[in-house]
Amino acid sequence: MGNDEVHGSTVTFRSVAVVSIISFAYLLFSAFLVDFKIDQVILVLIFNCAFYLSAITRKFILGFSIFIVYWVIFDYMKAFPNYNYNTVHIEDLYNFEKHLFGIHIQNKLLTPNEYWRINGFTFLDIMTGIFYLCWIPVPLAFAAYLFFKNRRQFLLFSMTFVLVNFIGFVIYYLYPAAPPWYVQYHGFVFQPLKTGNTAGLVKFDNYFHTGIFKSIYAKGSNVFAAMPSLHSSYPVIVVYYAIKNRLGLMNIFFFTVMFGIWFSAVYLSHHYVLDVLAGIICATIGITLFNLLLKTGWLSRFINNYEALVR
Repeated sequence: MGNDEVHGSTVTFRSVAVVSIISFAYLLFSAFLVDFKIDQVILVLIFNCAFYLSAITRKFILGFSIFIVYWVIFDYMKAFPNYNYNTVHIEDLYNFEKHLFGIHIQNKLLTPNEYWRINGFTFLDIMTGIFYLCWIPVPLAFAAYLFFKNRRQFLLFSMTFVLVNFIGFVIYYLYPAAPPWYVQYHGFVFQPLKTGNTAGLVKFDNYFHTGIFKSIYAKGSNVFAAMPSLHSSYPVIVVYYAIKNRLGLMNIFFFTVMFGIWFSAVYLSHHYVLDVLAGIICATIGITLFNLLLKTGWLSRFINNYEALVR
């Protein structure tokens, strides 16, 4: 195998065959498992266009394949609803949240979600909507920055990101949990819902006369995956690697986004405070575990080989 092929700087017959087979197999398997969706075709088109356009776009998409694998696995989880494997926690989680973080208002004990649903106002509706739009774009933008600045740090960040997600996925199946908005609309009786709800984000959509969040949550089907809040995990990973890479004033932005997402998750009734805390712990465990695994020979060799591919 030539040096160019190792570094992914040239297109070979073998690489064309591999990409074509994977693309076709992904579309075929996806249609069988979770039904055909235009999103799947768009993903394949983006990957193939980037792969064939130029050497730098090819390295970029190969590097970001780590995130693509995460997205595909998350999408395939729809075929295996977690409520089929364990009891969904609804009332017990709600009561525990109220016990630990309940707010007394007019002789009533409310969860923080219920308090903000009553006492919210337009400025917070807008700001929390903006923060919630950051939960994926900010990590991806940060990953793109690292890709061009330091390929090894990009790979470390990407793999940590995926590891934290996998930890979260395992917990989703071990401990299916309903989000706060579920109690608001459905009470404590379990219903096997297959689509999410915009909850407090509907105020953002209504204010700007748009359906941004409506369209996002209409596609989501992991309704009972509130614990841990991976929305709250992602900015922790970004902040950790931002500090590690000494980004200076940019860290203020990342810290702001992190605290903003944490607050927004509760304000918008998408997560309990307990979910947010679990997300923070999940990210901390994932980062710690990855750093421990990094000391093993097999992971170091894998990263070195992957780095050579996208260098």
